[in-house]
Amino acid sequence: MTLEGIYELFCENPVITTDTRDCPEGSIFFALKGDNFDGNKFAHEALAKGCAHAVVDDPEVAGSDGRMLYVSNVLLMLQELAHHHREQMGIPVVQITGTNGKTTTKELTAAVLTKKYNVLFTQGNFNNHIGVPKTLLQLRADHEIAVIETGANHPGEIADLSAIVDATCGLITNVGKAHLEGFGSLEGVVKTKAELYRYLERKPEGFVFINGGDALLTAEASGLKTVSYGAPGNGFDIEGEVVECNPCVVLRWRVNGAEWHVVQTQLVGAYNANNMLAAAAVGIRFGVSEEAICAALADYAPSNKRSELQHTPHNTLIVDAYNANPTSMRAAIENFRLIPHEQKLLILGDMRELGAASQAEHEAVLALLREAGFSRVWTVGPNFKDAGAEAAGYRCFADVDAVIAELRQCPLHEHLVLIKGSNGTRLYLLPPHL
Repeated sequence: MTLEGIYELFCENPVITTDTRDCPEGSIFFALKGDNFDGNKFAHEALAKGCAHAVVDDPEVAGSDGRMLYVSNVLLMLQELAHHHREQMGIPVVQITGTNGKTTTKELTAAVLTKKYNVLFTQGNFNNHIGVPKTLLQLRADHEIAVIETGANHPGEIADLSAIVDATCGLITNVGKAHLEGFGSLEGVVKTKAELYRYLERKPEGFVFINGGDALLTAEASGLKTVSYGAPGNGFDIEGEVVECNPCVVLRWRVNGAEWHVVQTQLVGAYNANNMLAAAAVGIRFGVSEEAICAALADYAPSNKRSELQHTPHNTLIVDAYNANPTSMRAAIENFRLIPHEQKLLILGDMRELGAASQAEHEAVLALLREAGFSRVWTVGPNFKDAGAEAAGYRCFADVDAVIAELRQCPLHEHLVLIKGSNGTRLYLLPPHL
């Protein structure tokens, strides 16, 4: 089956699914393969549950059933279909990537743009080789702009995703030490994230939003048209800074040296200043009023375990338990240091996917904790323990279940607690026990 043929059927049935647990009537099932499953085996089930067609790459499954659409590679067809569909929609597309803050920046950017436009944006963190095309295939004629998040843990992935998205402009939040097992080094991270810049360089109308204070990104963006944002006093197009953490951030920002705007946000973490400035920069570039941008930044409330402030009956929590790497861990600890409170506790989970750099990076976090003067720290997982957490005077727990058992035995009251760790440490389970 050709791309054109499948696209014609998609226009008649503009809903796709890759899961037989979700088969809307008239949708098209794409039989994707994974390490432990083969979607071809579920194609007949998908049709029985209501799908109009199934895209398969197993000729035996395709058989003579006209509803089976045989292609050589289902995943490749999904990606090509998404790219083709995006090309039919002559709307601006903002592509966002980066080591830290890309999901929050995407959410903030969408919130800002929604003040003026009908926006399609990535839901959750569906930012990979499957999630990106599935998002693009949700584009409809009434959408006016799209914000697409792209992630990577190996070289070449941003280049591949950029080719699918075909963005008109892009934004790299930052580059830091994450997924070092896949990238090999910080230089590998920079090169991979900058694949977005390399793609936009080939487009005469392409431009980027850039944190002007980031020397690595500024160097990589040399020669590109840019809209800059960052700290005051540097001549950036959008400038701003945190004026208070209470514990949520109060941000002041302005455009081209004009009047200052002060916004009380619902985000915890001074490191979110650049995420908010990035969203403001996108909004200004696309004609959203400064007043509307302020309203969007003030109204945005995180609910995705990223910089999320939670109040329980007994304690106040800063829940940043979706992910962790050396850069984001340092930022979270330094921000926690700034917040005044009589009883502070840090519960820190291991940082995953750091490869050979793991022990050194965990030791560096422990050194930062000592330098910051934190005495009450609980670490979760073997990496912090192996790096010397016990010797530093901190409590070590094997896993989140051990922490929960401790909290049941000795409940905490009137504490400010930072919860930060890689998703695999499952620290997101802790809030109900605090």
